[in-house]
Amino acid sequence: MILNETNSPKTPKKLSELKLPSELKTLSIPQCKELCREIRRLLIKVVSKNGGHLSSNLGTVELSLAIHRVFESPADKIIWDVGHQSYTHKILTGRLNKFSSLRKENGISGFPKPSESVHDGFISGHSSNSISAACGIARGMKLRGDNHHTVVVIGDGAFTGGLAYEGLNNAGKSNDNIIVILNHNDMSISKNVGALAKYLSTIRSKPEYLNTKKTVEKILDSVPSVGAPIKKAIVTSKSALKGALYHSTMFEDFGFVYLGPVDGHNLLETERALATAKSLNKPVFVHVNTVKGKGYYPAEQNPGAFHGVSSFELFAKNPEVISDDSFSAVFGKELTKLAKFDKKICASTAAMKYGTGLQYFAKQFPQRFFDVGIAEQHAVTFSSGLSSAGMLPVFAVYSSFLQRAYDQILHDSSIDNKHIVLAVDRAGFVGEDGETHQGLFDVSFLTTIPNVTIFSPSCYEELSHCLVTALYDTDGIVAIRYPKGNDTSSFDKSDINADFVYTGKNNSTLVITYGRIYENAVKAINITNYCDLLKLTKIYPFENDVIDIVEQYDNIIFFEEGMQSGGIAEHLISSLKHFPKNYKIVAVNGYVKQASVSRQLEIYGFSVEKMIDTIIGVTDEKA
Repeated sequence: MILNETNSPKTPKKLSELKLPSELKTLSIPQCKELCREIRRLLIKVVSKNGGHLSSNLGTVELSLAIHRVFESPADKIIWDVGHQSYTHKILTGRLNKFSSLRKENGISGFPKPSESVHDGFISGHSSNSISAACGIARGMKLRGDNHHTVVVIGDGAFTGGLAYEGLNNAGKSNDNIIVILNHNDMSISKNVGALAKYLSTIRSKPEYLNTKKTVEKILDSVPSVGAPIKKAIVTSKSALKGALYHSTMFEDFGFVYLGPVDGHNLLETERALATAKSLNKPVFVHVNTVKGKGYYPAEQNPGAFHGVSSFELFAKNPEVISDDSFSAVFGKELTKLAKFDKKICASTAAMKYGTGLQYFAKQFPQRFFDVGIAEQHAVTFSSGLSSAGMLPVFAVYSSFLQRAYDQILHDSSIDNKHIVLAVDRAGFVGEDGETHQGLFDVSFLTTIPNVTIFSPSCYEELSHCLVTALYDTDGIVAIRYPKGNDTSSFDKSDINADFVYTGKNNSTLVITYGRIYENAVKAINITNYCDLLKLTKIYPFENDVIDIVEQYDNIIFFEEGMQSGGIAEHLISSLKHFPKNYKIVAVNGYVKQASVSRQLEIYGFSVEKMIDTIIGVTDEKA
């Protein structure tokens, strides 16, 4: 029984008037509907100003409200897969007054963080891990004698990630209080693809499943004394009778009680399904249908374009995921151009067609374009398979998501020296998405794997050159890492075809750097006039000439927009036969919280002003 499910009108209450989340249970359904309208207005207002994930959050307003009306957070643990759809959850759990700071420096995160709130059951930012985390949490609670529930909200897009099935396999047989809520909207970032998407759509398109279920339950409810026990036996059993009445789903085969599909925008229907799931005290799978972008027409019409956006004009029709003036777009267009003349070039992505700029390739060469869904591990091994068959595979992926495929790069690509190209997008600082999305680890883990070459272009022209070099002039695994956003460089582009550029003026101090921060290094050196400069485009492995140049200097300053541990600077110094007298590495240590990219560059010492301070400090110390 859901509290206050009456449709009788009551005075609407605003979010600011409620003690959240506890007082949500006291509201009537009409009051809840008005609250949902207020939440959507707030979401649109804040995201249009701060940027963030709009479509997914507009689609989960009623679902979030229903969860908090049925369950008791934080005693019941709520885990959001990926977490970019948790904005309403944040609003309802004590962060209303801070919501305007969403994704801002020193503000609240765009993803769940237990360090931010006890209502966030587990950290998230990457896909498909929630069920596995829930298994551990639920079992730990049971071992402590805690009978509260662990509630997972996972999107259908996340079910293309293999970890989701590892979690399902263990959760279904656990007999723990785990409730998995499938938020089914047919989208991840790009349109969902593959056999599972078709399977879920088949279930979704058969309302007779739910209608049959309701009819049987209604009949049984009308039978005195024995009706309720029979209904519970059917719902919780794996009998032939259940199969005949309800039609088995794959989730039941995993060991879950399956409820749904239900309309995720119908509060009463959703709450009843969740209350039923809660009452069973065993693994339950609740299939909820929602509309991504619900309540904001442009986002409903084009949810992919409004998935993750920068600040935008409120009524703009289509704020692009990437603009034409971006490294991602330049990569995508250049690859498309090359593919016109080479039928061996193939491109794949993990549900990031628009985010990585591959929409141009997909339109021109649909037979050679592969969106594998959220399955980075599969994408790497698939690319290695294409390479074995004589093709030239390019896998475009965000740096932070490439981490998920470390083993496949090592085992399935490197050992047999397969030639694949990794287009590592969003390398370096990414800004407001925070710790889970920074592209700061790819260099450190790629340099531990043999047969890997890494390029880091500093401008669009170098990116185009690196792509050609990676495809045709380099063996093995080739990673091209480039940043989020556009190219604002103004340095001399006369040597863009070189693996490195050296500007020597017979100073005793050498500055070494790579990637987009080279532009700032040029400006800093031109102002101080104290140092020589070495820019690496092929950043690993090192050319012999690079080693020879570095060994000429007594003082080295290395600026690296990446982790210091395992970074290029550490590898370079370990390659020298003669160590310099003074060696300073300016790099990143630890996780980087949300802030604008410009602020992150400043905080970690990569702005022009901070580079000047470092150069002056080292040269003064030398003197």
